[in-house]
Amino acid sequence: MELLNNLFSELSGLLWGWLMIILLLGTHIFLTIRLRIPQRKIFTAIKLSFKHDKSAHGDVSQFGALATALAATIGTGNIIGVATAIALGGPGAVLWCWLTGVFGIATKYSEGLLAIKYRTITERGEMLGGPMYALEKGLGWKWLAILFSIFTAIAAFGIGNTVQANAIATIATETYNISPVITGAIVCTLTAFVLLGGVKSIAKVCQILVPFMALFYVLGCIYILFVNVHYIVPAIQLIVISAFNPQAAGGGFVGASVMMAARFGIARGLFSNESGLGSAPIVAAAAQTRNPVRQALVSSTGTFWDTVVICALTGIVIVSSIIAYPDMNYSDGATLTKIAFSKIPYIGSPLLSFGLLTFAFSTILGWSYYGERAMEYLKGRKWMLAYRILYITATFFGSIANLSIVWNIADCMNALMAIPNLVSLLCLNGVLVQETRKYLWKGNLDQDMEE
Repeated sequence: MELLNNLFSELSGLLWGWLMIILLLGTHIFLTIRLRIPQRKIFTAIKLSFKHDKSAHGDVSQFGALATALAATIGTGNIIGVATAIALGGPGAVLWCWLTGVFGIATKYSEGLLAIKYRTITERGEMLGGPMYALEKGLGWKWLAILFSIFTAIAAFGIGNTVQANAIATIATETYNISPVITGAIVCTLTAFVLLGGVKSIAKVCQILVPFMALFYVLGCIYILFVNVHYIVPAIQLIVISAFNPQAAGGGFVGASVMMAARFGIARGLFSNESGLGSAPIVAAAAQTRNPVRQALVSSTGTFWDTVVICALTGIVIVSSIIAYPDMNYSDGATLTKIAFSKIPYIGSPLLSFGLLTFAFSTILGWSYYGERAMEYLKGRKWMLAYRILYITATFFGSIANLSIVWNIADCMNALMAIPNLVSLLCLNGVLVQETRKYLWKGNLDQDMEE
């Protein structure tokens, strides 16, 4: 087992090395330029995300699709992940993480557009889409679509399920001394209760859970920034300066380099917002929308909220806390986060625990949909129930198991998902430009798409 774990660990390091980072960030920048900076339409996109195209075809509302995607995207990585990037790459990692999110908006926009453009309607009237359909219908590469679906179906059990269940069990044990077996049973039951209702049930729960959990977490961050108000400007200055000169941070960051700050910041940003991974467009395809560009804009707000807002807040909170309390231990990401939130009297630790618990559970729900749609593409509906039962059961075993090998396998699967998805985005960039010109550049956002 140890040999297998080391093998996947090395493979993960190779797949998520500089080549993948350059490929992903390069795609973000290329699509930003090719589509004439769609980021400038972010406020229009936010406005559209709260509208309901009732006359349009789809299984869930645009906001329901966005909430489900955000549920899968906003996870423990937004809290612990950012702190880990700072611990490893210095405060400058926050800027690189943020810039990745800014440019990643264009990629998330593109994924949403292709999801609607190439989605298909089943005999039951349900909408199915995602990179596998773009690869098959847009490029004629069914073999690559099959590979993407296999990687997605497997990845869902890792980063989307067992590691999240394990995070919940760990928090429950450390904070409330609850047995992992009890936590696993509760999480398994709650997951079954939601998933057996299908996509509409998942979207309904996520529409309630995502805004609620994000609001509580953001309010907690704002309180800490209020306490650290005198250190906010110095924190931002340190983040910017140390992005290009990490040694300016001093202390335990003296050994950091620009390359380390960039690598860990960019990698965390990519993990955080999943732009380019190919997961979010699977649920975007189910949205009720008049045309592909409307849903593309709504999808792009996911990266904005996830990285540009939440990860940035987390980063400033942690860096301002480091400045305010210079003797704190900042060699470990989890410790950094706990110390920062402990500054909130009475409710600091419970608030952090609540954030981690809800973020992890919502990720389980969102990724279940991705895995099921991938399995449906591969085998039709005949294996759907078996996959769902296996997914629900995995939440229990994830709560009680040692998951070091699962983390490494999940990281590999995520990287392998990204490659076919990026191929579809780059090869179909002409389609992206054509649809964007038709609906966005010519001001036809309210126009219905041609069936």
